[in-house]
Amino acid sequence: QVQLVTSGGGLVQAGDSLRLSCAVSGRALLTYAVAWFRQAPGKEREFVATMYWNGAYKAYDDSVKGRFTISRDNPKNTVWLQMDDLKPEDTAEYYCAAGRLATSKESDYGTWGQGTQVTVSS
Repeated sequence: QVQLVTSGGGLVQAGDSLRLSCAVSGRALLTYAVAWFRQAPGKEREFVATMYWNGAYKAYDDSVKGRFTISRDNPKNTVWLQMDDLKPEDTAEYYCAAGRLATSKESDYGTWGQGTQVTVSS
């Protein structure tokens, strides 16, 4: 099955930028959408951004719209999440996911990476 390896997290100050990377490998059926989710301590996992691998469609949660950008590099089979103007409320463990449909629902994604921690200090 497809495997996702997430990296790029770190500790930054409010207003700084980070770029997260999700390396995609392995075989999978009906894996045409990729997405980013995040989960802060004591909170439910929430949707961040999604796109189809062909780049025809992208969507973002309102909380990150205008600050975050999802993109992919086909030759390298890599998905990125560029995060600009980071805020303390962005602090969370970030997960890359792959599935059939580019939606905001966790249930539409069958494969998940291990996650990477992003901490934004005030």
